[in-house]
Amino acid sequence: MAENETSVVDEQQEEAYAYPVRIEDAGPGAKKVSVEIPHDRIVSELDKQYKDLRKEAALPGFRVGHAPQKLIEKRFSADVKEQVRRALISESYGQAVEKNKLQVIGEPDFENPEAIKLPEDDGAMSYSFTVEVQPEFTLPDLTGLKVRKPKIEIKEENVDQAMLNLREGQGALVPVEDRGLEAGDFLTADVHAKVDGKVVAHRHDAEIVVRPGRVLGIQVEDLANHLAGLKPGESRSFTVKAPDTHPSEEIRGKDVEIEVALKDFKKLELAEVNQAFLEDLGFENETELRAALREQMEEKITQDVQQALREQVSKHLMDATQLDLPSKLSEKQANRVVQRRAMDLLNRGLPQDQILANVEALRAGAQEEAVRELKGFFILQKLAEQQGVDVDEAELNGRIAMLAAQQGQRPEKLKQTMTKDGSLSTLYVQMREQKAIDKVLEGAQIEEVSVEDFQKAQQEGQKA
Repeated sequence: MAENETSVVDEQQEEAYAYPVRIEDAGPGAKKVSVEIPHDRIVSELDKQYKDLRKEAALPGFRVGHAPQKLIEKRFSADVKEQVRRALISESYGQAVEKNKLQVIGEPDFENPEAIKLPEDDGAMSYSFTVEVQPEFTLPDLTGLKVRKPKIEIKEENVDQAMLNLREGQGALVPVEDRGLEAGDFLTADVHAKVDGKVVAHRHDAEIVVRPGRVLGIQVEDLANHLAGLKPGESRSFTVKAPDTHPSEEIRGKDVEIEVALKDFKKLELAEVNQAFLEDLGFENETELRAALREQMEEKITQDVQQALREQVSKHLMDATQLDLPSKLSEKQANRVVQRRAMDLLNRGLPQDQILANVEALRAGAQEEAVRELKGFFILQKLAEQQGVDVDEAELNGRIAMLAAQQGQRPEKLKQTMTKDGSLSTLYVQMREQKAIDKVLEGAQIEEVSVEDFQKAQQEGQKA
């Protein structure tokens, strides 16, 4: 048979077995799909399965392939019918999704699945399922979009602070025996958070620097005052207000008692800026080192400013896009929120143990914020499609190499890990979104403003 004749026959067969499908709206971002599998399609598939089985079946008293058809049907009827039932559901489901161009984003929810069985008589088999689909929406016109660019100048005091940070990083922790805790000390303690006397969070052998920072996810600005004079073996408690955005619902917005049981602490002796210090860092003199620090700060500022511009575009898209989301978000979407946040932490250079600690804390609130995250995902993916941008293998490998350097790992090892845990695809999506936004910024009207004016505008925007 000629190739074109074979193609015609295939098309006729596909047309003959097209399943009747009915699509109905089932709420925002959801469709109810009803499928009918005609009786003749069921009979055809049963006959095919029995014929295939007869060729291989070995029954007592008969050579392989020569057992009577009726005996084959009697012996294997239950198994064949179940196999055909599953195959027809799988085939018809795939056809319903593909031919109706349903962009499914979750697992289907079958209606009364235990009742989906092959009919005993000459009837058809019907079933229905509800599925979450990518919503339809229109992006706003971004032509001439106005964004503010903060103008940041590096002053000598900024370089001085960078030098101090470097000396701290190269410094040494030494034991302290003649006093209690002071600002800047590094402590090891068991920390418990209590609400109304009940422990809601804890961390044993927590390592904390006595300065403004987070303790069990709660910002404590005056930590040095709370712990001043505390000595090993002693405990001290103080009360702080947890933010309304805290990932734990038990703590969120409440007065929390923080109990610190001090085990040990050390003080930091700053590294001395001498010739040995400079040579270890690869510099001949302090002037060269300060110039390098300034250059690093300029690179960081460039990255931060670009991110600030991107966030303005993202916010405009979120505010100006009307988008109805599925009323029920699947666990897959909540997990995607967690993965995206983990990738953000990785991009910031946080150690793996801290990332895991943050991810687990955020998981509790992931479902609540998944709506906003999912809306942003849909919007930015559609923007990337409209802008015609993509991320090639070389770009992806370059970003992995940068992340690997921050983590002190080999790029190939990190890529292997990210492939296994699913974060590689998350990285690809983020890079594609960034490229799409950067392309929008190429045509945007950028107004350079002072840092103060920029921050004021951001605060007003948040209130609005």
